[in-house]
Formats: sequence, structure tokens, C-alpha cells
Amino acid sequence: MVEQAKSLAEELSELISRNGSIRFDEYMELALYHRADGFFSSSGGAGRSGADFLTSPEVGPLFGAVLANFLDARWQELGCPDPFVVIEAAAGRGALALAVRAAEPACAAALRYVLVERSESLRQRQHEHLPLVQPSEVLGPVAGEDSDLVAVDQHAGPLFCSLGDLPAESVVGVVLANELLDNLPVRILQRGQTSWLELRVTLEAEAFVELLVPADPAASRLADELLPQAAPGVRIPLQSAAGEWLYQAQLLIREGSVVVIDYCAHSEALSERPQVEWLRTYRSQERGQHPLKFPGSQDITCEVAVDQLERVAPLTVSSTQAEWLTRWGIEGLVSEGRQIWSEGASEGSLAAVRGRSRVIEAEALLDRAGLGAFQVLEWHLG
Repeated sequence: MVEQAKSLAEELSELISRNGSIRFDEYMELALYHRADGFFSSSGGAGRSGADFLTSPEVGPLFGAVLANFLDARWQELGCPDPFVVIEAAAGRGALALAVRAAEPACAAALRYVLVERSESLRQRQHEHLPLVQPSEVLGPVAGEDSDLVAVDQHAGPLFCSLGDLPAESVVGVVLANELLDNLPVRILQRGQTSWLELRVTLEAEAFVELLVPADPAASRLADELLPQAAPGVRIPLQSAAGEWLYQAQLLIREGSVVVIDYCAHSEALSERPQVEWLRTYRSQERGQHPLKFPGSQDITCEVAVDQLERVAPLTVSSTQAEWLTRWGIEGLVSEGRQIWSEGASEGSLAAVRGRSRVIEAEALLDRAGLGAFQVLEWHLG
């Protein structure tokens, strides 16, 4: 008889019962990614109507069209390699890949696009939008391939495949993570009177509550290095999972770039703000409740500490999303959209409507009080 998988609530309760408490990053990992009841494993995700949050690719295809310009530029700078591999981490339902495909970039014939997504339900939705091929068509032979996937000429690009984790073999190309690192689990430390304390999660009267315990020596040393003058009561996220992701992403690139897009700050700036401002929850595109309430039903997200990523590798380029989109041609695409709308508005053609949509999308993507304030972090390698 096959044992039934434990629910998220059962697994959290069992872990706490066995250990007395668990670290916050362990709680966050299960709340977001539990195989059955985690936020991203069940119904949570990005999009418009009914979604929990709206990312730049979900605003519309304009973001993907600008990304296509960036990819073309990197492809040409690298000498027009074939294949040119783009690995999108946390690809969701595939909205960004779909927009890049529609943009018909110059690198299309060489383009091999890998959608990496942990959520099985979101990976299934990718089939609705994209002609996915066997991973071996993109990356070489992979064990256990799905025979239902499309089989195509391996030389005909662009090609798209889907994986549950980053591939193992290094490539020439780009690894991209749009709003991934803010969802990777964080440890939380608080400065006590004489030493650092770590936030753990325990149960009281069937409710999850905070518990502060002395931090281990390694975590304390790191916190001291990040905040040598921290005052008692100050809290800070330790983002080792984000750092490990960046390390693994860089190992994938023989020559090319790692690009991270997220809302970011520095550890010192985070420490000067209350935790509720940098550790947030979302549900149905509105702010949610305390992270320890209703695990699995709301997104938990933490601002990315750039200085902690730079402990892994120094940045090559850093800019706001508004600056980055401008650099890679959003204004030209919007002007083109206005022209198409002007010429076809009286007929109400689909092309005209899409042209008008570019103007509206650009306003959201460039908003310096919203998505435009996100940071685009680039590491160029090789």
C-alpha cells in the first residue's frame, strides 16, 4: 500500500514537533514549494485576471520584444554562436518565451530556449503556448524524456524545451531570472543586546509563531560582516539560497551572461526598514497577511540584497529596469506601435490594437514607482 503524501500543514507540524522549531527559510521553502500544497505547486502564480501578482512579462509582449533586442546584441557580441542557449529560470507558464518567439529576433535560427520551472502545473501550461521539443534537441540527450513532446529537425531554430531544474551542462548564451531570487528562502537574523539571534518558527495553540534563538557562529559572522554597527532589534535577511543560485547559474555559462531582474536593495538599507517592508506577502495582486499565516495560500517574497550577491561575484552592469528597457530599444518599439495604431485605428485591426497596447504596456514597465524601479543585474562571463 502506497503511503499518502503529507499535506503542507502536516509536514510543518511534524517537523516542528520533532525539532521544537524550524528555521524561517525551511518554513518559507515548504510554504512556497511543497509538492502538493505549496503556493507555487497549487494555484499561485503570475498573470492578470485572478493571478496573485503581475510580473513584467505578464504585462504584455513588449517586455519580451525588448529582451529579444538584448539577446540579439549579446549573440552578436559573442560572435553569433550556434547554438545560442537562453535559460529562463522560474519561467512560469511561458509568457516571456512566447513573447521572445513572437519578436522574431535575429538570433532565432540559433536560439535554443530552456524554460526552467519547479511547478509541475505551470510546466504543463507551457505546452498550451509553445511547441516544446525534447530536451536533447536543445541540450543533448537527457534520460527519461517525454515521448509526447514534439520531435523536430534539430537544426531548425528557435527551439524550446522545459525542465524542472537548471541543466547540468554548460552553454554559450544567457541565464535569465526575472523575479526569482525574491522567492528563494531566506534566513532572518535579529541583533540582540550582545549577539545575533535567529528567527525560527514554532507552534503555539495550533498557530505558527516566531521564536528567537541564538544564531549559529557562521550566520553571526556573516551578519557582523554585513552590518558591523547593527543596533539591537535590527533584522536582516541572509540570502544564501540566492547566492547559491547565482553561483550555479555562473557555472552554466562558458561564455555569455547571467541576468537577474528583481526588486533589490543593500543589506544596510534593509536593516534600516521594518521587516514588513522587505519581507512581504501577496495574494490576488494585493498585500497579504503575516508570512506565518495561511502557509501555502500566499506568496512570500523578500527584497534581494545586492551586496550579498556580490559576495559571490562582482557585478558587471547594474541599472534600473526603466534604464535597461530604454537602453535596449523600448522607445523605438513604442513609436512603432503608435504608428501602427495611427494607421489602423479606424479599421480596428488586431495589429492596430497591439500597437496601441505597446503604449500602455510601456507606461507600466517604465513606472519608476513600480516595475521600472526594479534592478537589472548583469554578470558577463567568458
